[in-house]
Amino acid sequence: MTEKQHVLITGGAGYIGSYLAGKLLLQGYKVTVVDDLLYGGESLLAYLPNKDFRFVKADVWESRALKSAINKQWAKPVAVVHLAGIAGFPACQSVGRQVAWRYNVEATQHGYEQSADLGIDRFIYVSSYSNYILSTEGEIATEETPLNPQSLYAETEIAAERYLLANKDQSIAPLIFRTANLYGLSTRPRFDLIVNQFVYDAYFKHALMIYQRGYLRSFIHIDDLVHGIILGLQAPLERIRGEIYNIGSEKGNLSKDEVITFILKRLPETVVNYKDLTFGGDMRDIRVSFAKIKKEMSFTTKYTVDDGVKEILHALRFQIISSPSDVRYRNAHFIVQ
Repeated sequence: MTEKQHVLITGGAGYIGSYLAGKLLLQGYKVTVVDDLLYGGESLLAYLPNKDFRFVKADVWESRALKSAINKQWAKPVAVVHLAGIAGFPACQSVGRQVAWRYNVEATQHGYEQSADLGIDRFIYVSSYSNYILSTEGEIATEETPLNPQSLYAETEIAAERYLLANKDQSIAPLIFRTANLYGLSTRPRFDLIVNQFVYDAYFKHALMIYQRGYLRSFIHIDDLVHGIILGLQAPLERIRGEIYNIGSEKGNLSKDEVITFILKRLPETVVNYKDLTFGGDMRDIRVSFAKIKKEMSFTTKYTVDDGVKEILHALRFQIISSPSDVRYRNAHFIVQ
């Protein structure tokens, strides 16, 4: 019998990582999660009885965190999916440059170096489309578009990317996904993501306050992102070495007004207010191309923002999440919309 492949996920108790862990277990992988549990570990409870799942509490920034997490009874991981870090513009602004750099750049470097020393084949890094320059005259951002960070968060993401690309000729192959704005439910829900928060505010407050009204954003459901990550795990090694993929879909390129139409369809009593206010550091107005990942990895999405609105609203109406206002469901207390 062929031994199951083993994947190590850093930040595996978080919004993306806990969802990815469940999907990998369902597909027959062994999974090790390394996480410091900044937002708690309830997202992993359902996996603990599974003999193919291991959890290790550790700070990924520490120089031996990954090496210490390896179970000698299991085969070494075939890949590390690096999700540990401080995600998002508001959270990075809140902790400041030194802390953001430590956990988003230095932790990536430490994780990659340890993965190489362990002889792991691939290192998957989830970055952000917020790294691109603002759109001009309808220009569409491809993987070749110049990078121009508008926030501390984007600065750290670009620095981590550049480190990985500079070391792509090592034995371990880095793969970078620049993801669109995420939405949808996870085993660790988040209500500081644009779509999720809009539904939350419309349902509980019956009102929305919208900034940067006309700006285009790009959106992807968490299940579609995780599907793309798994494609990256399964692709031939030399095909993904040093590659960057925007991950999302053209139908996810929407303005905030277009997102709001999906909410008003189900919550028509919502009062929508607009404010001409900007926040230095997160001026995204970008239409993104996803042609490369569709062509080279046959990636397509299943979900639309309308699906996500329906999903979040269902969970709130039936109180599936008992305390959605809890701070553990937000990476920062304040989000720039």
